Amino acid sequence: MTEETPGFDKDEPEVPADAAQADEAAGSADKAGPAAPAGDSQEKAGGTGGSGSAPEGDELQQAGLTAQLDQTRTALNERTQDLQRLQAEFSNYRRRVERDRIAVKEVAVANLLTELLPVLDDIGRARDHGELVGGFKVVAESLETTMAKMGLAQFGKEGEPFDPTVHEALMHSYSPDVTETTCVQILQPGYRIGERTIRPARVGVAEPQPGAQPTKGEESSGTDEENGGPEEG
Repeated sequence: MTEETPGFDKDEPEVPADAAQADEAAGSADKAGPAAPAGDSQEKAGGTGGSGSAPEGDELQQAGLTAQLDQTRTALNERTQDLQRLQAEFSNYRRRVERDRIAVKEVAVANLLTELLPVLDDIGRARDHGELVGGFKVVAESLETTMAKMGLAQFGKEGEPFDPTVHEALMHSYSPDVTETTCVQILQPGYRIGERTIRPARVGVAEPQPGAQPTKGEESSGTDEENGGPEEG
C-alpha cells in the first residue's frame, strides 16, 4: 500500500501564487467598471481649460461688427452729400432754364410787337381824323386788345414832365406857362412791355421862358415876404 501525505488532496492541482494575484486584480477591475478612454479625459481637460477664451472671441467679433457699422455710416454720409449736391445743381439748372425760357419768350414777343407798332400808329392817325369807322374800327380795336393782352402798354401824355429815359424830344420851344421842361405835344406815343421800353415817346417839349415875369400869385408871395409877412387882423 502506498502512504498518503497528510494535508494534500491529490485531486486538487497546485496554483502558483502569481496566478492567484492576477485573478484578484482582474476581479477588482471588473467591479470598478470599464476604464475611461484617454481621449475623453483629454477632451474634459481641454474643455475646462478653454472656457476662458470664449469672452475674448465675442469681443473680437463685436469689434469687427462695430468697424463694419462705422464704414457703412461713412459710406452713407458720403452718398447723402453727393445726393444733396446733385439736387442743388439740378435746382440751379432748372431755375436757369426757366429764366432763360422767360427771357427768350419776352424777346420774341417784343420783336413781334415792335414790328406791329407802325400798324398801331396808322390806327391812331385814322382815329384822330375820324376815319376809324365800320369794320375797320372793329378790326383795329380787336388788334389793340390782343396786343394789350400780350403785355403792350402805351405811354406818353401832354403835360407830363419830360424824362429823357422814356421820351425823345423832336421839337423844342419856350413857354411862360410851364415851370419845368414839359411834354406839350405827343408826336408819337411810346410803348413798353412790363418795365422794358421798346419805343420811347416822341414828343415836343417846352421850357420856361427865360426872364419871364412871375405870375400874380408869385408876385403877392414875394411882396409878403419883403414886408415881413401878411398883416395880422
